[in-house]
Amino acid sequence: MKGLRLLSLLLWLCSLYYVGIYLFVGGFLLVRLEVNRTSTCGDVLQPGDELRDFCHEQPRFRRAVLLIIDALRVDFTRFDHKNVAALPFENKLPVLVEMVTLRPSHSRLYPFRADPPTTTMQRIKGFTTGSLPTFVDVGNNFASSAILEDNLIHQFGTAGKRVVFMGDDTWESLFPKRFHRSLPFPSFNVKDLHTVDNGILQHLYSTMVGDDWDVLVAHFLGVDHCGHRFGPDHPAMADKLTQMDGVIRSVIDRLQNDTLLVVMGDHGMTDSGDHGGESQKETDAALFLYSPSHLFPPQPSQVSKSEPTVVPQTDLVPTLALLLGVPIPYSNLGQVLLPLFPSHGHTVGAVRSLSQLEALWINAKQVNRFLETYSGIAKDIPPESLSQLKDQFSRLSSEYLTTVGGTQTPSPQLAASLQVYLASVRDTCRATWAKFNPLKMAAGLTILAFACLTCFTLSELSRLMIRENVSVLKTPIITALMVGVCVAAVQLLAQGYVEVSWCLAAATLSSELSFLWRTCQSRAITAAKNGSEALKCASWLTPSCLLVPHLLVTLLRCASLLSDSYVIAEGRAVTFLVLSLAICIPIRLNWDGLLSPPIHDPLKAAGLLPSSTLSPSAVRKESCTLLACLGLLVGSVYLSLSFHGCREEQGSCQSSPFLTPLARLQDNQLKNLHYVLSVCSLGLWTYLLRCYLRHYGNLNSSGGTVFTAQCILPMLSVCLGLYWAVSATPEESFRNLAELISLAQLVLPRTAFFLLGLGLLLIWINPLTVFVKTTIARGSSLPPPRYRASTGISPQAELRHLIPQIYQRMRHSLDDGELNKDNEVGSRPAVEAYGLGTVYSAPLLLFCGMLGTGLLLLHPEGMALSFLLMLLQMGALLHIHASSTTLSSLHGTHSGGFNVPWIPVVLWSLAATQFFHATGHLPTFPSIQWNAAFVGFPHGHTSNILPASLVTLNTFASHIMFAVGSPLLLFWPLVCEVRGSRGRVCGEEGEDAVMEMRLRENPQQFSSALLQLSTRYLFILGAQVFASVCAAAILRRHLMVWKVFAPKLMFEASGFLVSSFSVLIGVMLVLRVDVAVGRWFKRLVPDASR
Repeated sequence: MKGLRLLSLLLWLCSLYYVGIYLFVGGFLLVRLEVNRTSTCGDVLQPGDELRDFCHEQPRFRRAVLLIIDALRVDFTRFDHKNVAALPFENKLPVLVEMVTLRPSHSRLYPFRADPPTTTMQRIKGFTTGSLPTFVDVGNNFASSAILEDNLIHQFGTAGKRVVFMGDDTWESLFPKRFHRSLPFPSFNVKDLHTVDNGILQHLYSTMVGDDWDVLVAHFLGVDHCGHRFGPDHPAMADKLTQMDGVIRSVIDRLQNDTLLVVMGDHGMTDSGDHGGESQKETDAALFLYSPSHLFPPQPSQVSKSEPTVVPQTDLVPTLALLLGVPIPYSNLGQVLLPLFPSHGHTVGAVRSLSQLEALWINAKQVNRFLETYSGIAKDIPPESLSQLKDQFSRLSSEYLTTVGGTQTPSPQLAASLQVYLASVRDTCRATWAKFNPLKMAAGLTILAFACLTCFTLSELSRLMIRENVSVLKTPIITALMVGVCVAAVQLLAQGYVEVSWCLAAATLSSELSFLWRTCQSRAITAAKNGSEALKCASWLTPSCLLVPHLLVTLLRCASLLSDSYVIAEGRAVTFLVLSLAICIPIRLNWDGLLSPPIHDPLKAAGLLPSSTLSPSAVRKESCTLLACLGLLVGSVYLSLSFHGCREEQGSCQSSPFLTPLARLQDNQLKNLHYVLSVCSLGLWTYLLRCYLRHYGNLNSSGGTVFTAQCILPMLSVCLGLYWAVSATPEESFRNLAELISLAQLVLPRTAFFLLGLGLLLIWINPLTVFVKTTIARGSSLPPPRYRASTGISPQAELRHLIPQIYQRMRHSLDDGELNKDNEVGSRPAVEAYGLGTVYSAPLLLFCGMLGTGLLLLHPEGMALSFLLMLLQMGALLHIHASSTTLSSLHGTHSGGFNVPWIPVVLWSLAATQFFHATGHLPTFPSIQWNAAFVGFPHGHTSNILPASLVTLNTFASHIMFAVGSPLLLFWPLVCEVRGSRGRVCGEEGEDAVMEMRLRENPQQFSSALLQLSTRYLFILGAQVFASVCAAAILRRHLMVWKVFAPKLMFEASGFLVSSFSVLIGVMLVLRVDVAVGRWFKRLVPDASR
């Protein structure tokens, strides 16, 4: 078997897709251009030409306390005394409503709206810089890099204000060495509700009564972590909100008159406790402002005119800057909160503060300065919009200067016009913020298109690629290297530096074109040599071959990715496609007359025509098997719909209750029922895997793979069951055993990880599951030796799955060895090899089973039933494919060889997407199951690599399972073959099912079939990525691009990376088994000959 050539072709093909994805994403998801300029105290923002040091004027407030309660959703702060049956998150923060009611001139409570993505790092950037986020920033949420743009923390430090921080360590990453004093606590462990909050409380009050601070920032995480772990509707949320109520009361009691208190949430949370998207529950947090001195004008009329209904988070930046007497950050796009400033001619308190009109003018002047600077650098704002904004500001500036220079009272329309201008600038920037790179996007699209064509070519000409004497990759690789070096040299000479992305683009495109050109040449040469055989091989690109149901289904699905409605309802749509394509198989077989035995032909009975080896009972049996497996497939598909999650756009949709971890369930009976179902599903998963291996005689040897199936797999399942029980135990129920439970939550999953790694390693090192039994037959009258690969020790199993004379070469060598003895009637060996018929599929199936058990550990307990349905559906698809192949072979209509048709490959790939949704996942960031990062690591991580890997394994579990198991599509028809189904005529002794040993007899066909299967699977995945890329490129200005199409692109691209890597693992495991089988035969022949 040409394993090295096969692997090199697959690696090269995957690299083509990787480069195309890299280039397109680099052009589509560019980070917003940052303006690295800083506001200074000497900026001329007031009318007149004289310089004015804004920072040395006495500010409205000397100090400020910022209490950030992570994920403080706005409805958490509401209080209704009539609500006697309050939910756990309701009526738990009465202090806010009390202050607003009893002291209206000292406090306000607003909805505080965040810009998506609603992740902590982006929100901190938003309310410290005043800028708008970009989509790609979401990827940096757990790898926070320092903020380089001008921000409030920098301005406070420049103005000499001492900033003390305590809480979420994300701030330390964003503002390194910016704090006068810092007390960061690890933030990524969402299961820890108390460490960060308790650490803050140990220092908060003592710091407040001291005099070594001007701005105090405290970022509490308990509410957010409680939401992630339990959801908002849980008693733990009530306890945490009650604790925050006490904290706010204690802080208010310690405030001085010159201090401003800001209590705010950075974002909200969904009903499941997650966040990251743009639903209203995720974007609407709370903002509470309070000061012991008068904060708001006492006149109700003044308040009502300027009172906002919702405060954007960016508006906090200019408001705090002007209230504390520091310049507004340079890149701010927020608008001052007018109720905090007196109207023209009025003052609040003893200190003369900026009026509403003055504050608006300073704000508008700063925003206009940023707009001019940014438009000069980026050139991405539409010229007509930019011209309108400039004219609008010029008119407002002239009107304001005239008003200030005169003695007349400013008109209310001027303030309103300034507000309209600020809103217009923000809307314009929001509409054109992402700076696309059309050239990179076009290069990525082109490379992906040619990669799909190359992949399809490889799949259809796999036999030609394997038969080539010269490496088919030699020319493409040499061409790519030469072109890449030439482009780099030209860049170095022309511009003095090298852009790696363009070198990759040129090299990859030239490699694809070189391969396609060489393929056309090879086909022409082969056609000249082999005639009709080559013409048959070359006819794969005709319309009649392309316009077939399976490819039409693939193209239809890819085209529908341009529809946001389809993407939103993808889970059910893919389920429909799986069922439709599966039902097409028996319909097509029945149309061709293959589901029933053929009618008796008297000519064949009379011997005038050659008789068929067809058995009517075999046809009926295979037909019944196919229909039964189709029924199992339909049942598992419909049951899998019970495990789907819901998107925000789906309205009244309710997420599956099985997605809720057992620890969140309050009903003990329901919790026990879910646990029993999960444990039973896990036990049945293990039982079915062992049953298959036992049935085909793969549990009789003493190798590492058998040890994994016999011992490690059951132990791994036990660890999972115990871990689920421990993690579902409420902490308050067994306080005496708290340390033991905590230890078990650490030890059990880590033990499971160890067993999983050990099992997979043993399978890889020693993949054979063959048991050899040698008997000695005496006397020359005995029949020739038989070399059998049976399925079990029992006689019944031997009769059913006997594989005689596996290798003709081995039989001849043994026979010759006996005949060469001088007149000896010696002993004649008979070799029985149990499990040899499934030597390839057994370790691969066990590998997938072990992998699935480990992936289940990263999911909520209720997903065990979904994983069981996945196993059943995989088995049903394999048996449907095997029965279809067998029926075609029995009727003599099979094309021959080991090639896997398109239909089962398309079904396999669709099933991977189907179970992506059936395991509770969605192509949205809020649906990511972050809890997977803490399985076995309840105390957090020291780096981001391991948690990112765990979350990736959790998210793409179905992709991994189906990609690694894809070679089973090649093996299963051989495992389930019926006697005579491959069109061979039985000899005198008859012919038993040889099963997977046929692959060893035809290594070249084996290699080409495995290459074809892998490339077909990669083609379907690559076509989906290409469709998502096209949707994102075409609809990049669509209203739903950042909500639907961009996340879908990211998930499709990530899924392809994971799936392609998993396909390579599956293929390498098959090659590893093939090497082990070859060595086994080399050892067996000499031993048996002696």
